[in-house]
Amino acid sequence: MQRALQLAKNGLGFVSLNPMVGCVIVYNNKIIGEGWHQKFGEAHAEVNAINSVENKSLLSKATVYVTLEPCSYKGKTPACSSLLIKYGVKKVVIATLDPNPKVAGNGINALKEAGVEVEMGLMGNESRVLNKRFFINQKLSRPYIILKWAQTKDGFIARKNFDSKWISNEYSRQLVHKWRAEEDAILVGKNTAHYDNPSLTVRNWEGRNPIRIVLDRNLELSSKLNLFNGKVETLVYNVKDDKQEGATKFIKLESQDFLSQLLNDAYNREIGSVIIEGGSQIMAQFIALDLWDEARVFTSSKLFGEGINAPKVKEVSTRKEDINEDELNYYFNSKATIHWQKN
Repeated sequence: MQRALQLAKNGLGFVSLNPMVGCVIVYNNKIIGEGWHQKFGEAHAEVNAINSVENKSLLSKATVYVTLEPCSYKGKTPACSSLLIKYGVKKVVIATLDPNPKVAGNGINALKEAGVEVEMGLMGNESRVLNKRFFINQKLSRPYIILKWAQTKDGFIARKNFDSKWISNEYSRQLVHKWRAEEDAILVGKNTAHYDNPSLTVRNWEGRNPIRIVLDRNLELSSKLNLFNGKVETLVYNVKDDKQEGATKFIKLESQDFLSQLLNDAYNREIGSVIIEGGSQIMAQFIALDLWDEARVFTSSKLFGEGINAPKVKEVSTRKEDINEDELNYYFNSKATIHWQKN
């Protein structure tokens, strides 16, 4: 199962809104096949694992280890539970249930009814942590929200003139580019777009560019900003107009419950995760509404003395890393983690 989880991680950044799933097939204590879900809309882990088995006759004597309950319905691909039954596998060991209401135990029931021995719960917590984005998608019908910011040692996210460049070191900034490649979209507010003029692309890492999201309620931003260069799909949420200009889509929302509407619209556009990179006011709004799941906070050794205060979360850091002189802390919203810590 540990190997299956390792394989599943290869899907990060490629399979949303589907879960990351790995599958390992064992016969006589030897791995005879393995696979993972590689791309949204393409073959699932079980299919790739079975296809990798050279001698298919061994499947009827094999044990299949899979990190998430095999699906039980035909979507973009056939049902994996049916495929396992077709090949008459002896036993299936499953890490955790699929939270998708279309599955949610149906895959297990189908296997048992066909006479397949099923074991549940092996490394289940690890599987749920891996697929926390998918669990939030399924349970709350919204994208998984990651807050990211860098702050000085004295707690400022930017200077008073909104200048926030290079608080963190170059290694921390490279890590942020890796994160961008792993998520579906990246979001900033109007002030960050105006004062920093970011590109919000993956440049110091290999991977896809996330969809860019900017909050510009009254459409005040200059069309000459890097966000509007047409190189990456960009969504501009506002209260004024619905229109499209090349790769830039302007999406009009009602002013009331603006952020909830935004997340609902983004989810309907199959955006399963969003990393929010600024600014402090926008992140404070998401925090106040409990519309966040995870915060990743860099604290540098630099001192500003005065400036714009960094956001604050009430949670306690669950993990800390030292990236040269920067300290990186991870926080999780306890009101959201209940949806992926338990079945």
